[in-house]
Amino acid sequence: MYKNLIRPLLFQLDPEKVHHLTTSALKSAYQVPLAKSISRGMFQVTDQRLERKVFGLTFPNPVGLAAGFDKDARLIDEFAEMGFGFIEIGTLTPKAQAGNPKPRLFRLPQDGAIINRMGFNNEGVEKAVERLRSRKSSVIVGGNIGKNKVTPNEQALQDYLYCFDALYDVVDYFVVNVSSPNTPDLRALQEKEPLRELLSNLQNRNQGKAKPKPLLLKIAPDLNKAQLDDIVEIAVQTNLSGVIGTNTTISRAGLSTHARTVEEMGAGGLSGKPLTKASTEVLRYLRQQLPEAIRLVGVGGIMTPEDALEKLSAGADLIQLYTGFIYEGPWLIKQINQRLLR
Repeated sequence: MYKNLIRPLLFQLDPEKVHHLTTSALKSAYQVPLAKSISRGMFQVTDQRLERKVFGLTFPNPVGLAAGFDKDARLIDEFAEMGFGFIEIGTLTPKAQAGNPKPRLFRLPQDGAIINRMGFNNEGVEKAVERLRSRKSSVIVGGNIGKNKVTPNEQALQDYLYCFDALYDVVDYFVVNVSSPNTPDLRALQEKEPLRELLSNLQNRNQGKAKPKPLLLKIAPDLNKAQLDDIVEIAVQTNLSGVIGTNTTISRAGLSTHARTVEEMGAGGLSGKPLTKASTEVLRYLRQQLPEAIRLVGVGGIMTPEDALEKLSAGADLIQLYTGFIYEGPWLIKQINQRLLR
């Protein structure tokens, strides 16, 4: 029904308008009596065999919603009813920011892909904190944190620390995002020394808390082997709980969409099916190099249950959906969990 009827209609409209339209509709729908019960029946798979104990947390199933979809924590309760095992909000910044000029979100249906250059558009971390304090669901929530566009890299640490402190009481784990291609110079923080300094300071703040939270790093799929080796070294040195592989790619290799069309879309991170192989290869390499205690979250091009199994086989302990959720609908969550049980 979704792929044959709903998606073709939605794909006639501007992608960003569709996002706001569908999330608003979802919010309204869940106010209707019995809507939550219907949603649970349609999408949730509850089975103890799906549970995963990772980072000291117990996830009811390994399928999560990736950062970027519910940036401002508006739909935590609604997405929990759809059967996600965890939800990652953000990327959040200290101050609200509009993000990059529109249009900034594009579909590539021939490739099962999306290009975005949103630019960390969000209402600011404090707004998200307010919503998280009033949520009803007990679903595991991760806080993905970044820096404001106007903050120079030399002062980026203060932005990350601000977001960390603000979110500490209302999220279950943290993700440090230095890998988005849509904030100028952000990926420079992924270089060895800036990254070591950033993570060391965040971990020092974390360890100073009464109960430290799991701290993860989200990396790009475009890193070479030497850069991945640096990530491994830093992850061990800073005692990270995990690594998320991967963010979107700046590569446009192998696309079926006409090159001129892609060029007209402009800069941005590519997600979806073209990213499947590259993100899995990064995961597999990290699993081979990292100690077992540092866990992995696989994201990037999970469009089918088989893609999910491949990520888990490559070493992921948990997986996340974004573009696959848009192209396949919420039934993909159920399909993956049912496939895992089989």
